[in-house]
Amino acid sequence: MSDRSVSVVIAYHSGYGHTTRMAEAARDGAASVKGAVVQLISVETLTDEQWAALDAADAIIFGSPTYMGSASPAFHTFAHDSSGRWYAQAWKDKVAAGFTTSGSMSGDKVNTLQYFTVLAAQHGMHWVNLDLLPGTSEDELNRLGGWLGAMGQCAGDEGPESMKKSDLLTAAHLGQRVAQHAQLLRLARSAA
Repeated sequence: MSDRSVSVVIAYHSGYGHTTRMAEAARDGAASVKGAVVQLISVETLTDEQWAALDAADAIIFGSPTYMGSASPAFHTFAHDSSGRWYAQAWKDKVAAGFTTSGSMSGDKVNTLQYFTVLAAQHGMHWVNLDLLPGTSEDELNRLGGWLGAMGQCAGDEGPESMKKSDLLTAAHLGQRVAQHAQLLRLARSAA
């Protein structure tokens, strides 16, 4: 594996497809970085091969809709199931980031992103934040003004095809940033 080759896994749950669109955008952003190999993994039905991909990844991006002020129950189950990896410190020093969606403008999405940061910290991972100033219109990146990760919003009665382009581009930006940080960490390790 070259110094620039990194593996990024996007581990996510999507209830109605909105979070899947964010995951795909994050994938596209990460894949735009030369040398990044990106894989989407739905956390609802993880195989041994998918767990192995998570263990081997240089970076893991967490994604979930925000339900009742936190990540979805399916994502919480995944986090619980990762406890053996926590005990073994299998994800220590990996790069981590996260994104979330909800039907309302706030929806307490920041709580979901905080949940992801604590999960990453418990695993000994390096959190990558969203380095964008808040957008001032619906057409700008980071229109919802998040700092911990990418946020998306789509009214509950609208399908995933109605997701705002700016939210998807914000997720893509985060994916690109994660892949770049994973490369920087790999280069630093090889120089040490």
